[in-house]
Amino acid sequence: MNLDGFAEDTLLFAAIKSEIESRDVYSSVARRVKNAILSERLEFLAGEEAKHKAILERIFEQKFPGKQLELPAETPVPLPELSITDELVPLTDVFQRAMEAETAARLFYRSLADRMESDDLRRTLEYLADMEMGHYQILQMEKGHLERFEEMGTHIPFVHEGP
Repeated sequence: MNLDGFAEDTLLFAAIKSEIESRDVYSSVARRVKNAILSERLEFLAGEEAKHKAILERIFEQKFPGKQLELPAETPVPLPELSITDELVPLTDVFQRAMEAETAARLFYRSLADRMESDDLRRTLEYLADMEMGHYQILQMEKGHLERFEEMGTHIPFVHEGP
């Protein structure tokens, strides 16, 4: 991902905003799903995003001591927004968008890591990139489960009906 032309503070603002949005979506979906295991996985992902936000805030404080952390309503950085605008959107679509957001976050953190002069900051951002890949894999697995259940419902319509 090409991050040339963006100031580091703008990039960190965008990253923090993205982590907040992802956390909110995962928490919202976790509250709505009926499958307890899936809900726990989504709460886990929400917690991970909250941890990433905290890490990014510490990086910001280290890079820009004394500067106020002000998140913009809109960001010029090319990160996909993860949001649910329609309550009726299929869960598999939400997971697909989340997977795309996790992939973009991974590429973003790798590119941001390349801009860091500090080895510690570079390694921290590379670690975040690796974590985003792990999130992608969790979502991919859960999306696969959802698709199989949807398929069962389509091809075996009376499987859960009594005699």
